[in-house]
Amino acid sequence: MSRTSSSGRGSARLTGVIALLVAAVALAGCAAPAADAADADCPAASVPLASLTLAENPRTSTGPSTACLASHAIEPVAADDAPDLPVTVTDAEGRAVEITDVSRILPVDISGTIAATVFGLGLGDAVVGRDSSTSFDGTEDLPVVTKSGHTLNAEAILELAPTVMLTDTSIGPKEVRQQLRDAGIAVVVVSSERRADTVADLVSEIAGALGVPGRGDALAERLDADVVAARAEVAEIAPAAASDRPRMLFLYVRGSANVYYIFGRDSGADSLIEAVGGVDVASEIGWEGMKPMTAEALVAAQPDLVVMMTDGLASVGGVDGLFERIPALQQTPAGEHRRVVDMADAEILSFGPRTAEVIRALARAVYAPASSATPEPAS
Repeated sequence: MSRTSSSGRGSARLTGVIALLVAAVALAGCAAPAADAADADCPAASVPLASLTLAENPRTSTGPSTACLASHAIEPVAADDAPDLPVTVTDAEGRAVEITDVSRILPVDISGTIAATVFGLGLGDAVVGRDSSTSFDGTEDLPVVTKSGHTLNAEAILELAPTVMLTDTSIGPKEVRQQLRDAGIAVVVVSSERRADTVADLVSEIAGALGVPGRGDALAERLDADVVAARAEVAEIAPAAASDRPRMLFLYVRGSANVYYIFGRDSGADSLIEAVGGVDVASEIGWEGMKPMTAEALVAAQPDLVVMMTDGLASVGGVDGLFERIPALQQTPAGEHRRVVDMADAEILSFGPRTAEVIRALARAVYAPASSATPEPAS
């Protein structure tokens, strides 16, 4: 189940940093947004990109906007073939794991991607618990097993008696995973790589571990087609010339924990920015992975807009608080134009069954900001 792509190696190098960010989230006490139906505050979310009123110049648009999805539901594949068990897989940590029973599945990671994929495979009815990032329709009543931020709670997991747990190295500690193995639970560690162009790979890993490779093929084929279609729609509205494309920077913030990180090459954020036709300025200045922000890097990058998680922006008091805490941003076009685009924490980097819709949502906020403008407080 392991891969040796360059981006995969980059993801492996980021494991320690991801663990630090997980700890920061726990310290900050941030909770994932509650699951709900289509966002009533985002009426343009279902409007095709080509039908939107586009900004004259995406590099000079002003004011904040919020990217949001038309629906928080996961559409399962139509295939209903029964799991073919037992199955033995070699997981991302090189362990041979035998899975004999998938009647009680526990999918947990930092982004909720694994759970979304299990639901996409049509096995949502077998899911017995969730992480704090899993917040799509149908998961509201599932018990949370990451009660302290995104840290695994062994006692809460054992109470659910899962027959198989699917996880990755973005969530831990690893000692808890071993404790669960010792208790007789089949623990499968899948790849931690999350990119717009590796969605099908993750689907195949998870489907193989659950004994439904046929469903995996069907879901992967659908998701690949969806992402290709979304990219084509973006290409129709994005500037053709590289010099006209919005210069974007992904900033991860947890104000109450004093955490400020720039996500660059091989972080996953670069993949999303590329998918919406933007220029990832962090990669442009040689920023690798996820590293603590510096004022010098911000000024050197000169982003036209900053992309953030919604809870992260809220943790610093919104746009005003962001610029107060990071004065260097005011020396960039993004600061001059107060151009910040946020999206729900559990959606923006999930790269699962909703990848195509995440791409479309971010594209709307970038190229048609009036369709998803965030009201500014009165001065």
